[in-house]
Amino acid sequence: MKVLVSACLLGENCKYNGTNNYNNKVMEFIRGNEVTAVCPEVLGGLNVPRKPAEIVDGMIMTEDGIIVDKEFREGAALALRQAVNGKIDMAILQSRSPSCGVNQIYDGTFSGKLIQGQGVFAEMLKTAGIKVIDVEDIQNDSLEQSLI
Repeated sequence: MKVLVSACLLGENCKYNGTNNYNNKVMEFIRGNEVTAVCPEVLGGLNVPRKPAEIVDGMIMTEDGIIVDKEFREGAALALRQAVNGKIDMAILQSRSPSCGVNQIYDGTFSGKLIQGQGVFAEMLKTAGIKVIDVEDIQNDSLEQSLI
């Protein structure tokens, strides 16, 4: 099976603060499968580290008002192209991110409050018909069971 994974979950230091979200459960879950790591934000040309960003009134911006929407969306489009060209079966994405959030994202007030919603990359993947799983929804199921 071909699986796309948020690069930060695999230990790549591409998170906004220069760290990662390495996840042992993900490593177990994807063992034996063909894995493609992506960070849409880095693909869009954003630096590591960078200021945290949230979706505010449909636009992605930093707390100090710098609009980074173009970079986020261009990176998401490039990552989507990788997924489609690579015939990805499913994606495992980092929770709450303005790029990769699957179930929830921050509300745009930079207060830590969560709302139901999706990041721009998660939304693009779903629109393209690719199964998307939030990292926090991974249980001890196999990948095959997750596709059902």
